[in-house]
Amino acid sequence: MRNETLPISRQALLEEANQIIHNHDDYIHGIEATSVEQKGDVLVFRGEFFLNEDGLPTPKTTAVFNMFKHLAYVLSAKYHLED
Repeated sequence: MRNETLPISRQALLEEANQIIHNHDDYIHGIEATSVEQKGDVLVFRGEFFLNEDGLPTPKTTAVFNMFKHLAYVLSAKYHLED
């Protein structure tokens, strides 16, 4: 897949990912991609998962997971990390 995708810097990719997050219909305040890494052909995004005080997932955790999955699907088809 790398031959079909464009190289992009980590910082530029995070900026685009966060723009997608903020413009998404399911945006919840506080969701932000803070890091990304390349795992084969897939871009894996990370950020705050909003666990409760016992370390258990909250409804916001599910929203974050789904948003990061969406980013991986959309952006992995377009880009690969240049570094």
